[in-house]
Amino acid sequence: MAIVAVNVVPIGVGPSVSSYVAAAEKAILDRPNIKHQAGPMFTTLEGDLDEIMAAIRDMQEAVFAAGAVRVGTTIKIDDRRDKKATMDSKMASLNAKIEIK
Repeated sequence: MAIVAVNVVPIGVGPSVSSYVAAAEKAILDRPNIKHQAGPMFTTLEGDLDEIMAAIRDMQEAVFAAGAVRVGTTIKIDDRRDKKATMDSKMASLNAKIEIK
């Protein structure tokens, strides 16, 4: 299972991009096999890497469909194979370490 941070940004549309971000987010809402969490800078996706990459492509296309003529996409992938890692387990590990201090 992969955990992927993705940022899909229209270029040259002005200072406000929230409507484009909303279009990208809507593109992944109907994917039951992908867990997603929107954040202020990136959206985090969890699931099968091939499904996630297809979802990212749909996110890009949604931003183009919303009127962008140029899109920049940043992708960061954590594909761990030695044990099951999830968004929740990563946060639980971090929170446990913070509470120790």
